Amino acid sequence: MREAETPFLAEGVPLMERASAALAAETAALLEELLTESGGVPDARVLVLAGAGNNGGDALHAAALLAAQGALVTIVPTSAQLHDGGLSAALAAGAALLPLAETDAALARVARVSAVILDGILGTGTGTSTSPALRGRAREVVAAILPALHDPGAPLVVAVDLPSGIGVDDGAVPDPTVLPAHLTVTFGGCKPGLLREPAASLAGRIVVADIGIGDELERIAARDRG
Repeated sequence: MREAETPFLAEGVPLMERASAALAAETAALLEELLTESGGVPDARVLVLAGAGNNGGDALHAAALLAAQGALVTIVPTSAQLHDGGLSAALAAGAALLPLAETDAALARVARVSAVILDGILGTGTGTSTSPALRGRAREVVAAILPALHDPGAPLVVAVDLPSGIGVDDGAVPDPTVLPAHLTVTFGGCKPGLLREPAASLAGRIVVADIGIGDELERIAARDRG
């Protein structure tokens, strides 16, 4: 995936904007399915868990698009640094940003009143050489929110590219502190870890969003097959 994306990024192709538009569209469709009586996206409460990297940027840009459609978006940072462009866009569209040190009780409360949670903490940047398990503040946030998923009318989780905390290649789940997704919107191509247990059981329904790198992925795959 990184190799396929490189020439497009070098040419300034807006891959993040394509990914976030697909993510926002799939989330909006889910909200319309969930909230048919209230009209779907307008006034729907969306909780966005945003990490420091491009995965967080995808989630934040999608948050901006959803907020522009009338969703009530709350952002929970899991790092002191967030994607600048994504955060600026989300805040300009009306999203609210919680403090990094928000209490567990407050996180649980906002999760319980949300219709959808976007898990944009970690993406494909965690390779097979290191454990994909959540650490530090990211793990604390997920641990605080997990109990809310067992309540009646619990929010549905949309994983951004993959559920944070799973092995992108091998499907490993070294720590159970992972938000089980109802829907995973993955970009460009399906990551192997989404199809391998135990991670596959946490991925929910998988949608592969076309971001325009398919031909390059095919070229790389054909080369690697020899």
